[in-house]
Amino acid sequence: MSRKRSIFEEVSESGAEKPATQTGLIDKGRGGARRGIRLWLMCLFALVVVMIAVGGLTRLTDSGLSITEWRPMTGAIPPLSEADWQAEFDKYKQIDEFRVQNQWMELADFKTIYWWEWGHRQLGRVIGLVWAVGLAGFLVARRIPVGWTGRLFLIGALGGVQGAIGWWMVSSGVTQGESTTDVASYRLAVHLGLAFLILGLIAWYVFLLGRTERDLMQARRAKETRLFGLSTGLLHFAFLQILIGALVAGIDAGRSYTDWPLMGGQVVPPDPFLFEPAWRNFFENPGLVQFIHRVTGYLLLAFGTVVWLRGRQSAHRATQVAFNAAFAALCLQVVLGIVTVLYGAPWPVAILHQLLAVLLWVLILWARFLTAYPVAASIRGKSA
Repeated sequence: MSRKRSIFEEVSESGAEKPATQTGLIDKGRGGARRGIRLWLMCLFALVVVMIAVGGLTRLTDSGLSITEWRPMTGAIPPLSEADWQAEFDKYKQIDEFRVQNQWMELADFKTIYWWEWGHRQLGRVIGLVWAVGLAGFLVARRIPVGWTGRLFLIGALGGVQGAIGWWMVSSGVTQGESTTDVASYRLAVHLGLAFLILGLIAWYVFLLGRTERDLMQARRAKETRLFGLSTGLLHFAFLQILIGALVAGIDAGRSYTDWPLMGGQVVPPDPFLFEPAWRNFFENPGLVQFIHRVTGYLLLAFGTVVWLRGRQSAHRATQVAFNAAFAALCLQVVLGIVTVLYGAPWPVAILHQLLAVLLWVLILWARFLTAYPVAASIRGKSA
C-alpha cells in the first residue's frame, strides 16, 4: 500500500525526475564555437597590428622597393646563395631608387632592406595561412554560428585584395628612367586604409562574439541612436586623418617642417601651391600635406571633445568609460604628433605614433559598439 506524501515533499524523492527547463534556445541554435572563433579572430587581430607596424618600419627604413617582383608563391623563399643574392641585387640596381639615391649601396646594405620587405610580405602570407586554416577547421567541424560564414570569408577576401593593392603600391616605385624613388603616396594611403578597415572589421566581430545572441538582441533595444551617430562620425573622421597621415609618410612630409605651432615661421607654409597642376600639391607638396594633416588633427580634437562630452552623458557606465578611454587616446595622439614633428619624425617616435593610431581607432570602435549594444547595469552598478 502506498504511503501518503506531503504536498511539500520533493518530487525527486519519489524517483521521478523533474524535467529540465529549456533556456537559451536562441544561443543554442545559433551559438556554434563562438569562443573558439573569437580567440582565432583575436590572433588575426594581433597579427594585423604587427603587420601595420612592420609595414611602417619598412617604409621608414626605405626598404619597400628592395623586392622588384611580385611572386605570391615562390617569393616566400628568400635568396639561398650568394648567386641568388647577387641576382636580386642586380634587379634592384635597375630601378630609379638605386640609380638616384642608393648607388652607394653594397650587397650587405641591400640585404638589410631586402629582409625588411621580405619579412613584411612573409607576414602577410602567415596571416593568410592562419585565416585559411582556421576557417577550414571551423567549416569541417560545422562549428560556425548561423550567419557568420560570409563574415569570416569577407576577412580573407579583403586580405587577398590587400595583397594585390600592396603590389599595386610597390609597382608605382619600381620604375626606370622616371627618377621615382618612392611609391605613390595615394597608393600607400589606400594600402594603409584597407589595413585599418580589416583591423576594424575583425575588432567588431570580436566584440560581437564576446556576448551571446540573446544579450545582443536585448541590448539592441536600448541603442543610443544619437550617440551612435556621433561616434560613427568620429570614426570616419579618424579614418580620414589616418589616410592623410599615410600621405605624409609617403613623401616624408613629417620631416619638412619641424617647428610648431607655426610652419617655417608662418601659419601657412611657404609655397603651398608650388607644383602644377594645383591638385598635385595635395599629394606631393610636403609643406601643404603636413599643413593639412595638422589642421585636420586640430579639427579632429575639437570634434572628439564634443563627442566625448556627449558620451559622458550616456546612461550606461561602460559606455562612459569607453568614451573616456577614446578621448584620452586622442589627446595623447595629438601630443605625440607634435613631438613627432618637433623631432623630425625619428623612426621610434613615428612608429609609436602609428601604433597609437591603431589603439585610438579600436577604442573609438569599442565606444561605438557600446552605443549600439549598451551593457545594462543593475542599481548597484554591476553588469546585469
